[in-house]
Amino acid sequence: MASDNPPPTSFSASRKWGILFSVLLSTVSVIALVVMINYLAGRYLHAFRFNLSTRAEIQLSPQTVSLLKSLTNQVRAVIYYDKTDDLYGSVSALLKEYHYACPNLAVETVDYETDPGAAMKIKEAYHLASAEDKNMVIFDCKGRWKAVDGKTLGNYTLERVPDEKERKFRNKLTAFQGELRFSAALLSVTQPKPLKAYFLQLHGEHNPDSEEPTGYSSFSDVLHQNNVSFDRLSLTGTNAVPADCNLLIVAGPQTALGDEEQDKISQYLIHGGRLMVLFNDSTRNKNIGLEPVLAAWGVDVGHNIVQDPKHSKSANGLDIIVESFNHQHPLMNPMANGILQVFLARSIGKLEGARETADTPKVEELAWTGTPAYINGSPVPALQPVPLMAAVEKSGAKGVYNERGTTRILVTGDSMFLENRIIDSADNRTFAGCAINWLLDQTELLQGVGPHKVDEFKFQLTHSQMQSVEWLFLAGMPGAILLLGGLVWLRRRH
Repeated sequence: MASDNPPPTSFSASRKWGILFSVLLSTVSVIALVVMINYLAGRYLHAFRFNLSTRAEIQLSPQTVSLLKSLTNQVRAVIYYDKTDDLYGSVSALLKEYHYACPNLAVETVDYETDPGAAMKIKEAYHLASAEDKNMVIFDCKGRWKAVDGKTLGNYTLERVPDEKERKFRNKLTAFQGELRFSAALLSVTQPKPLKAYFLQLHGEHNPDSEEPTGYSSFSDVLHQNNVSFDRLSLTGTNAVPADCNLLIVAGPQTALGDEEQDKISQYLIHGGRLMVLFNDSTRNKNIGLEPVLAAWGVDVGHNIVQDPKHSKSANGLDIIVESFNHQHPLMNPMANGILQVFLARSIGKLEGARETADTPKVEELAWTGTPAYINGSPVPALQPVPLMAAVEKSGAKGVYNERGTTRILVTGDSMFLENRIIDSADNRTFAGCAINWLLDQTELLQGVGPHKVDEFKFQLTHSQMQSVEWLFLAGMPGAILLLGGLVWLRRRH
């Protein structure tokens, strides 16, 4: 017999009111939290940006790994930084990778904002007296130290921030140069005696100190990064190539060298000198005196202009995107996946017909155009690529002491591609580092580690869009939660 008593309800009245109270309390809490977040965002942020890094982890270049593995002395790296600085995370992560690759490199962090006691010890130890001495990384090896200023670690571009009321701008980080700067500092503190390069002057060459577009200050910076100091040199009169010259650079001369200057360079090479010659387009129709010097070492310098229309970014084809390299040569091996951009280049190749003996210098072409290429506007026969640079190497004769070591020469048909305005095109800067270190026989240390590109993905909201989002969080989401809670309560009540 069916019971006349109605079935008991699932929830008592007190429990229903308890659920309602809980939903209301949760809703009020969410509203309060959202109001607080949006108040702070509206007060301190004018635009919302959401950045994603494409580099999930930092990977050191093979050159830096080789450098770290070569360290036998204990090195101390002090991250003297405000931890809230935008670059601190990148700096800390990179130096952790350095430590993992080389246990001899100890890394410590001192936040001068939150730890004044430790900061004072660092200031006293490294004589940091200026108010500007902050946000830096200090490398110390047996009392020899070098500080890397945080301002030099990033490449920035000025970018407008969308805003309906005001025109505002921010510095956008485009590249992080931490690896390049830190590895250079390590070289500096672990190799006390820097090598020395000299720039030949008085013939219209590029100025190694000039920051003008046609200057070579950026190339000089690459020298410093690889622990190479530099000076200017005149070979007129009684001046000879100095005994401490590890590398002689002739960067784009526009007037001819005298006979005595040519003889001094020849003698320098015979005794194991290192020479880097970069020809300028302005002299392609005349001799400047270096052509016979280089011919004696097996290098043919063309008096021409080379074009490669299929591998050019300009309409006139006067620039060449170089992708064909001699990867068997140690200088070009790091360029395996790289490209160069050269301008108004001339042909530089191996001199044909020269007799080869055991004492003949070893000449290797390093880079070529694509096909079809043109010389002085005419197509090259048989679709042959045109060589654009060459390297020479020759050891001294057996039993003969050579005070400077092995002769090395690098010749390029363009000096413009390492100018300030162009050196950061393609992988030109990387090539500059490779060239310097091959010439100086530092290939086991560092070969042109360049800046790491920073890719930024962002969502930007204007002031009115930001207000719309605020109302969505203030009213839309809490209202939806309240509505859902009310529906649940009504359903449970019945």
